Amino acid sequence: MASGQLFAQEQAQEITAKNSWLKAGISVGVPVGEVASVSSFMLGGELKGQLMTTNHWGIGLTSGYNHFFPKDDNDHYGTVPVGGFFRYYPKSTGFFVGSDVGYSFVTGPVENTGGFWVKPQVGYHNYNWNFFGFYNGVIRNADNGGNIQAFGLGTTYNIRFK
Repeated sequence: MASGQLFAQEQAQEITAKNSWLKAGISVGVPVGEVASVSSFMLGGELKGQLMTTNHWGIGLTSGYNHFFPKDDNDHYGTVPVGGFFRYYPKSTGFFVGSDVGYSFVTGPVENTGGFWVKPQVGYHNYNWNFFGFYNGVIRNADNGGNIQAFGLGTTYNIRFK
């Protein structure tokens, strides 16, 4: 019986309107680290495509844009993350944890070399909404302008296919 259950979990899951949807959202953040001296706050948008692989695990693809607003006479710049994500939902409503991971391009006049991107999140979810706190980091070496980091709050709305 145990091997039958393992085999059933290994089979590819069919993508349907009941287990997949888009997530569209916004976020605000406070720059930290090296960018805190040149940026006052971050405003971002994101779009995700999610597939629930089980009742508790979601995976998908994500992209978006984060704009960093300057302090004083510094320049505006942004990041364009592209990657994948995973989420763990212990219950159908309540706490969740997960992370986005990939590569982020950098726009604007600052050192525009991109880098490894990570965005761990902890939050609350229900059928339509996700509310979360996050760390957003673009990891670059010092020769390419250093890391771009922010802590913030965000929300996404689940757009279901019908």
